[in-house]
Amino acid sequence: MSLEVMQKMVIDSLEDVKGVNIVVLDVSQKTDVTDRMIIATGTSSRHVKALAENVIADAKKAGSPARGSEGEPNADWVLVDLGDVVVHVMMAETRELYDLEKLWTFVDRKSGD
Repeated sequence: MSLEVMQKMVIDSLEDVKGVNIVVLDVSQKTDVTDRMIIATGTSSRHVKALAENVIADAKKAGSPARGSEGEPNADWVLVDLGDVVVHVMMAETRELYDLEKLWTFVDRKSGD
């Protein structure tokens, strides 16, 4: 599955379960781990878990099963690794605390981009 198709599939999957404030970060020039990070907010730990489970199920249906996921037991931050795309689904407080968007902007400034 192409990167663009996978990115759209993830966004659609998050939107289907009413993910909030979905942001796509292109990190392809900043890390070798992945090309895109998609961040979404859930309104409760149950919602965060449902969002992540929907992404995992849709990826599997599309023939690109998740390589792994972490964070399900507490579900204030669940990471889903799809290879070229890493999905972070977080509670609002957790997202604000870790502020991944700002962190990856900082990586930009440190690398001289």
